[in-house]
Amino acid sequence: MSAKKTKKTPLFDNREQRLAELHAIVERVEGTLSPADVQSLKSAVETLALVTGELEDSQASLKRLRAMLFGTSTESRDKLFGAAPPSSNGDDAAAQDSESAGAGSSSEGDPAAEKQEKKKRKGHGRNPASDYRGAQREHVPKPGFENGGPCPCCTKGKVYPLSEPSPLVRVHGMAPLSATVYELERWRCHSCGEIFTAPTPPGVGEEKYDEGASAMIALLKYGAGFPFHRLEKLQRNLGIPLPASTQWELVYEASLALSPIHDELITRAAQGNVIHNDDTRMRVLDPAIAMRRAAESEAKKSSKERRGIFTTGIVAELEEQQRVALFYTGPKHAGENLEALLEHRRAELAPPIQMSDALSRNLPSELETLVSHCLVHARRNFVDVKDSFPKQVRHVVDLLASVYANDAEAKNAGLGAEERLRLHQAKSQPHMDELEAWMKTELAEKRVEPNSGLGKAIAYMQTHWQKLTLFLRESGAPLDNNICERALKKAILHRKNALFYKTENGAKVGDLFMSLIHTAELAGVDAFPYLVALLKHGKQVAREPGRWLPWNYQEMLVGVGGEDARAG
Repeated sequence: MSAKKTKKTPLFDNREQRLAELHAIVERVEGTLSPADVQSLKSAVETLALVTGELEDSQASLKRLRAMLFGTSTESRDKLFGAAPPSSNGDDAAAQDSESAGAGSSSEGDPAAEKQEKKKRKGHGRNPASDYRGAQREHVPKPGFENGGPCPCCTKGKVYPLSEPSPLVRVHGMAPLSATVYELERWRCHSCGEIFTAPTPPGVGEEKYDEGASAMIALLKYGAGFPFHRLEKLQRNLGIPLPASTQWELVYEASLALSPIHDELITRAAQGNVIHNDDTRMRVLDPAIAMRRAAESEAKKSSKERRGIFTTGIVAELEEQQRVALFYTGPKHAGENLEALLEHRRAELAPPIQMSDALSRNLPSELETLVSHCLVHARRNFVDVKDSFPKQVRHVVDLLASVYANDAEAKNAGLGAEERLRLHQAKSQPHMDELEAWMKTELAEKRVEPNSGLGKAIAYMQTHWQKLTLFLRESGAPLDNNICERALKKAILHRKNALFYKTENGAKVGDLFMSLIHTAELAGVDAFPYLVALLKHGKQVAREPGRWLPWNYQEMLVGVGGEDARAG
């Protein structure tokens, strides 16, 4: 039999109780030891208590370090504490589902029955044929059948075609960028020496690389984190050479053509009702070298001078569920880039709701915003000390889970901003009030040390309470900054694979394509055909960029197709 592993928990919830218990043990053995030994033992006990407390407080930092080095798993409640417990307030749908699924079950302990009862996670089946939007579609007729013809089975009835054919998907391997070599036949006169070459086939074009080539390279590089040199090696193995220098030239020229639509995205984002922002570290090679050399040459260089490079991610929520993603790479922080964006905002509009974490560098210094802070960041401070304070952390996580369940209910019901606000005021306000009262009680009755990990998590939430609960007072205020965190994964993926941008100009090109690609993804539009359409119709895009945004460009393609047909 294998011994069952037990979860380690701290003996006490605070250092004072731990130290008092250890001193009591020392007092019980004082009569059997000399005074010098007793004093040495007391010193050792105090040192042990101090070191143990410091280690417990530092576990959050150690966990974050492990997450940075080895990645992190989900922080869902079920992952943290196992199966969700019955909700104390009855509003958590996930807890209710879990409770009802296990109540009165006669198959407890039967692995096969438990596996059968376990709900299947969404999104883990085969992709339907409708998901293959970019695939070529070929109609396959049924031989020997015609509309109204006799049935070969019963010979009495007549057969008619169904409106929906039976799909059959076949996936073929090919190079990311394919090529066609047109071998133009040539003739030569033996008398005059004149050479006659066959004409170029219609539709081939004058350029060696078409718009699809530039779009594919940009999508691989800035959308999927595929470095130029890696694509060069892949294409060489596929027999279609594509040097890294050529790839850069293609995406740079494409970025010039796409600058009008990027400027339009900036203008639209500045008018957003809710604006999320955050940043992550980045590296631009040339400025880094220049700054390092300048620092080495100047003996009295100011230590406060900024030397870091960052990529700021901004996601603006517009009317009609439209969202725009923007990226900025350079020495500016997220707040400074947001301030530059808001300079394009119309003066008559009210200040937007700004969602970010509580770092001061995320806030604009001059322009006014209605600041809201991320609940997930506040929640994570508690999650980091879960091993030391499991009971308290579980209470906080359960309360916040109820709030998120209410937000999911509003989303599933398609409620507007005002209706969502009223729902949160009715259902989420009691949970947040309970959480606020609980934190005050924990500190007032000295159930937790202010300098412990739990005390610091409570202090952070109390300090930013008004901004963390803006969703209870302002319509449209989000709960967290997750949408911006997901957007920044584009930049993080690029940093992970390509390590750096070589120049500031290269960073600007990357920002432009990341903005276009992720905005298309947020709109549910396939990025590759969108980029191809923008590059093919560059003149129309430059004249009316507002009509070529991801959510309306299909209408323009229909109109342009009609004009091309009439011109032809």
